[in-house]
Amino acid sequence: MDAATMRGVREDATQPHARQDRGPSALRAPHRAPARDLNELLTLRTIAVANHKSGVGKTATVHALGAALAERGRRVLLVDLDPQATLTAFCGVESAAGTSMAEVFGGALPGVVPLWDTLREVVPGLYLFLAPSDLALAAAELGLISRMGREDVLRKILSTVADDFDVAILDCPSSLGPLSVNALTAAQAVLVPTQPHIPDLRALWFFLATLEQIKHELNRNIETLGILVTQYDWRLPHHRAAVDAMHAARLPVLQVGLGQPGAQTGGSSGGASDQTPTYLASNREAQAELADMVERWLDFEKPLGSP
Repeated sequence: MDAATMRGVREDATQPHARQDRGPSALRAPHRAPARDLNELLTLRTIAVANHKSGVGKTATVHALGAALAERGRRVLLVDLDPQATLTAFCGVESAAGTSMAEVFGGALPGVVPLWDTLREVVPGLYLFLAPSDLALAAAELGLISRMGREDVLRKILSTVADDFDVAILDCPSSLGPLSVNALTAAQAVLVPTQPHIPDLRALWFFLATLEQIKHELNRNIETLGILVTQYDWRLPHHRAAVDAMHAARLPVLQVGLGQPGAQTGGSSGGASDQTPTYLASNREAQAELADMVERWLDFEKPLGSP
């Protein structure tokens, strides 16, 4: 389904969270002006899935979480911010050249393609759509360096579809460049995937330090949903040691896929012997746990500026 077709059917879809007071006359024009301030984004919650370390499961997490939320009736937008376009390919889009996030961002100058016109349906029958990426996004990222207000570009872009989705999930590139900074500036929350290996833990510490800088300088309202261990096998001593080290450092490690607290220490007794290795991308139970957690955040989150 292309954007034009989607525009005609999006209001007819039966979604538990869709607004019921919007008829055909209320449909917005495709070129909607960006929000003037942050409070206009309140209808859209944005989650950045970020870690500058590659191979930790960011793309798999975005896809699995987005599909799980859409199956529960949420209106979900997946945004591929990686020039390698892994999420785009994962969603079945062979090429998005000319109508990708590269043309939406623009670079040194504003983009010429509205976000709405790039959207692709991911799963027929679900309100789950993708803003695809393309290699051209790498050149657009270079252009952002010389652009005035470069950190707020994505936040303004997302505001143009704020009424059309409940949640946007951002697949960040494996870097700390302008695209990742844009994602962390636009998001209300960040989910940090990692794997239980020593090099991944070193990268995790560095990313968390950078996140604190983002909070201090650019987005004081962003919160950390947690650190998500995307692949875990309790039988491997280095997996258990890595998770224990994160707990000892009082990092906000999610129990998704890890079993009950204290059960991941291994051995022949206790709860560990009943655990099975967890890989988030293929573990439906872990995906459901993650979706439960995110839904609690979506439902509990108060609008910015509310008492």
